[in-house]
Amino acid sequence: MIISTTENVPGYEITEVLGVVIGNIVHSKHLGKDIAAAFKTLAGGEIRSYTEMMTEARNKALERMIDEAEKLEADAVIGIRFGSSSVMSGAAEMLAYGTAVKLTRKQR
Repeated sequence: MIISTTENVPGYEITEVLGVVIGNIVHSKHLGKDIAAAFKTLAGGEIRSYTEMMTEARNKALERMIDEAEKLEADAVIGIRFGSSSVMSGAAEMLAYGTAVKLTRKQR
Protein backbone atom coordinates (compact mmCIF):
# COMPACT_ATOMS: atom_id res chain seq x y z
CA MET A 1 0.00 0.00 0.00
CA ILE A 2 1.44 3.34 -1.06
CA ILE A 3 0.56 6.20 1.29
CA SER A 4 1.26 9.74 0.13
CA THR A 5 0.38 13.33 0.88
CA THR A 6 0.82 14.13 -2.82
CA GLU A 7 -1.93 14.00 -5.46
CA ASN A 8 0.06 11.67 -7.74
CA VAL A 9 2.49 8.79 -7.30
CA PRO A 10 5.59 9.17 -9.49
CA GLY A 11 5.93 6.31 -11.99
CA TYR A 12 2.26 5.33 -11.68
CA GLU A 13 -0.97 6.30 -13.40
CA ILE A 14 -4.22 6.51 -11.44
CA THR A 15 -6.64 4.18 -13.21
CA GLU A 16 -9.55 4.29 -10.76
CA VAL A 17 -10.66 6.46 -7.86
CA LEU A 18 -12.28 4.28 -5.20
CA GLY A 19 -13.35 7.07 -2.88
CA VAL A 20 -12.48 8.87 0.32
CA VAL A 21 -11.15 6.73 3.17
CA ILE A 22 -11.17 7.89 6.76
CA GLY A 23 -9.69 6.72 10.03
CA ASN A 24 -10.30 8.39 13.35
CA ILE A 25 -9.89 7.91 17.08
CA VAL A 26 -10.84 9.85 20.19
CA HIS A 27 -8.01 9.50 22.66
CA SER A 28 -7.46 10.60 26.25
CA LYS A 29 -4.87 10.23 29.00
CA HIS A 30 -5.74 9.16 32.50
CA LEU A 31 -6.21 11.64 35.33
CA GLY A 32 -2.70 11.21 36.75
CA LYS A 33 -1.06 12.27 33.50
CA ASP A 34 -3.46 15.23 33.17
CA ILE A 35 -2.40 16.46 36.62
CA ALA A 36 1.29 16.07 35.75
CA ALA A 37 0.67 17.95 32.48
CA ALA A 38 -1.04 20.77 34.35
CA PHE A 39 2.07 21.22 36.52
CA LYS A 40 4.27 21.10 33.42
CA THR A 41 2.41 24.07 31.92
CA LEU A 42 3.59 26.15 34.89
CA ALA A 43 7.25 25.42 34.14
CA GLY A 44 6.95 25.48 30.33
CA GLY A 45 8.42 23.09 27.78
CA GLU A 46 7.15 20.00 26.04
CA ILE A 47 4.34 18.01 27.64
CA ARG A 48 5.61 14.57 26.70
CA SER A 49 2.52 12.67 27.81
CA TYR A 50 0.37 14.71 25.41
CA THR A 51 2.94 14.42 22.61
CA GLU A 52 2.88 10.64 23.07
CA MET A 53 -0.93 10.65 23.18
CA MET A 54 -1.17 12.55 19.89
CA THR A 55 1.45 10.33 18.22
CA GLU A 56 -0.44 7.20 19.31
CA ALA A 57 -3.72 8.71 18.11
CA ARG A 58 -2.25 9.74 14.73
CA ASN A 59 -0.76 6.26 14.16
CA LYS A 60 -4.05 4.55 15.09
CA ALA A 61 -6.10 6.88 12.84
CA LEU A 62 -3.67 6.21 9.96
CA GLU A 63 -3.90 2.45 10.58
CA ARG A 64 -7.71 2.59 10.48
CA MET A 65 -7.66 4.62 7.27
CA ILE A 66 -5.34 2.04 5.66
CA ASP A 67 -7.65 -0.78 6.84
CA GLU A 68 -10.54 0.96 5.06
CA ALA A 69 -8.47 1.34 1.88
CA GLU A 70 -7.49 -2.34 1.99
CA LYS A 71 -11.18 -3.31 2.16
CA LEU A 72 -11.62 -1.43 -1.14
CA GLU A 73 -8.55 -3.28 -2.54
CA ALA A 74 -6.82 0.03 -3.17
CA ASP A 75 -3.21 0.20 -4.32
CA ALA A 76 -2.63 3.59 -2.70
CA VAL A 77 -4.10 6.37 -0.64
CA ILE A 78 -3.15 9.80 -1.97
CA GLY A 79 -3.71 13.31 -0.71
CA ILE A 80 -3.56 12.22 2.92
CA ARG A 81 -4.35 14.86 5.49
CA PHE A 82 -4.63 14.88 9.28
CA GLY A 83 -6.96 16.86 11.47
CA SER A 84 -7.46 17.09 15.19
CA SER A 85 -9.97 18.63 17.51
CA SER A 86 -10.83 18.70 21.17
CA VAL A 87 -13.88 16.57 21.84
CA MET A 88 -14.05 17.25 25.58
CA SER A 89 -11.69 18.25 28.36
CA GLY A 90 -8.73 15.86 28.25
CA ALA A 91 -9.81 14.07 25.05
CA ALA A 92 -8.91 14.80 21.47
CA GLU A 93 -9.99 13.37 18.14
CA MET A 94 -7.39 12.60 15.48
CA LEU A 95 -8.64 12.18 11.94
CA ALA A 96 -6.72 10.82 8.93
CA TYR A 97 -8.27 10.94 5.47
CA GLY A 98 -7.29 10.59 1.84
CA THR A 99 -8.38 9.22 -1.52
CA ALA A 100 -8.11 5.48 -2.20
CA VAL A 101 -7.00 4.72 -5.78
CA LYS A 102 -6.01 1.89 -8.10
CA LEU A 103 -2.67 2.35 -9.85
CA THR A 104 -0.91 1.04 -12.94
CA ARG A 105 2.84 1.40 -13.43
CA LYS A 106 3.62 3.77 -16.32
CA GLN A 107 5.35 2.33 -19.39
CA ARG A 108 8.74 3.85 -20.23
